[in-house]
Amino acid sequence: MPSPAVLFAGLLFGVVGIAAFTYGRKSGQWQHVAIGLALIAFPYFISQVWLLYAIGAALCGALFFWRS
Repeated sequence: MPSPAVLFAGLLFGVVGIAAFTYGRKSGQWQHVAIGLALIAFPYFISQVWLLYAIGAALCGALFFWRS
């Protein structure tokens, strides 16, 4: 069973990923679609808490960088 920090990070980055994916599909921006899919999928493959939050923060930063 994963720790609560891992579960919370998966939920948090999954929700942000779904929002980014939906926004990217509606606006036709492939960067947001790709980052949204990455945010949804990567928590399934990472189990270390610090790495989970580091990758999630980097991907959220990429969303901010490629804003329209």
